[in-house]
Amino acid sequence: MAGLEWSDALSVGVEEIDEDHKKLVGMLNELDVAVAAGHGTEVVGDILESLFSYTAWHFRHEERLMQTYGDPKFLDHKAEHEHLIASAEQFQQQYTDGSLDVAEDLLPFLKQWLTTHILGTDKTTGTFLVREME
Repeated sequence: MAGLEWSDALSVGVEEIDEDHKKLVGMLNELDVAVAAGHGTEVVGDILESLFSYTAWHFRHEERLMQTYGDPKFLDHKAEHEHLIASAEQFQQQYTDGSLDVAEDLLPFLKQWLTTHILGTDKTTGTFLVREME
């Protein structure tokens, strides 16, 4: 599966959020490369754990900014984050159980979710934060 490429189109206009997103894209690509190269479950599992851990940290970071500046869409945005965290926990359990095909199931889901979330919800948040942070 082809990697996800960062571009200015994915920028939300808030440097610290964009930097987090760049790191997430990089970690997702690292997972993609590891799976394509046939790395074992330990290597892939470690990357998954790091990716999900960093994602949870990023969500808290983004949510703190939203709360600090009073984003009126905070609760809806947080709900999207919580839904992905719940999905990630299920994926981790399936991976541990050996019932998850990372290449066929997880990577397409994560790439689609990240792109859709950044281009939709995060862009709206970015527009709000840019205006409020001035």
